[in-house]
Amino acid sequence: MLTERSAELRCRAALHAALADPARLRIVDTLLLGDAAPSELAGMLSMPSNLLAHHLKVLEREGIAVRARSEGDRRRTYLRLVPGALDSLAPGGPRPAPRVLFVCTANSARSHLAAALWHRASTVPAASAGTHPAERMAPGAITAAARHHLPLQQLQPRRIAEVRAVDDLVVTVCDRAHEEPGIEADIHWSVPDPVGIGTPEAFDRALEELARRVEHLAPLVTSSA
Repeated sequence: MLTERSAELRCRAALHAALADPARLRIVDTLLLGDAAPSELAGMLSMPSNLLAHHLKVLEREGIAVRARSEGDRRRTYLRLVPGALDSLAPGGPRPAPRVLFVCTANSARSHLAAALWHRASTVPAASAGTHPAERMAPGAITAAARHHLPLQQLQPRRIAEVRAVDDLVVTVCDRAHEEPGIEADIHWSVPDPVGIGTPEAFDRALEELARRVEHLAPLVTSSA
């Protein structure tokens, strides 16, 4: 596993190095929109042909771009991006998990909101729990979900020991829960507690931050169930 991880990191580092030059990044940005002949790229980017040839060689060597001969003028070639070539820029690649468990201290706001956002973004199941569950969900979380048209089940807060399964991908969404001994979260999101402030704006900010993080993580988690 360590050897595979090292090889993956080396591949990602090579890909980042290939894109680190502004000229090559401009070429990739152009090819994201469509295919182009080297002469067309040189014109669009105002780049000398010998310099363009160097940058294209790097992109082809790293498997980012590939040439195909024109079906019309057989002397012409077109550059295109290799499908999926940029996927490995994301850290770690897809991560299998049977379920994602969102954890905060009281299991009254952030963890419930995160689970609801996850249900909307991914087919991988999700649940929520707390290290010190409150008696009920925070009314501010319920009304914030309604304001943002987010379906939110009104559930009784539960302790993490009652909910957690062995293979859960555990995401702590508050600092206190993350710092509790024995939690051992896989991922931590430092999202400020809106309950202590209590204003609609605080709940909206927490919801927006959680939505941003869920949107980033969801494509990286695949079902292992």
